[in-house]
Amino acid sequence: MAKVEFKEALCKGCALCVIACPKKIISVSDRSNEKGYFVAEVNDNSLCTGCAACATMCPDVVIDVYR
Repeated sequence: MAKVEFKEALCKGCALCVIACPKKIISVSDRSNEKGYFVAEVNDNSLCTGCAACATMCPDVVIDVYR
């Protein structure tokens, strides 16, 4: 099963990963990191296919995808 993890301390909440996800399982959380940015999160890892579109789109390289 695939798994997506975010380095929340580095996430700027740009939501490009939300747009890139073909399964639409990523959203911007209501939680913020130390810098005050609302971080992205995966709603349901069991639906992840491991395509890594989110990680490819992320300009700050904060997403790790495990297949």
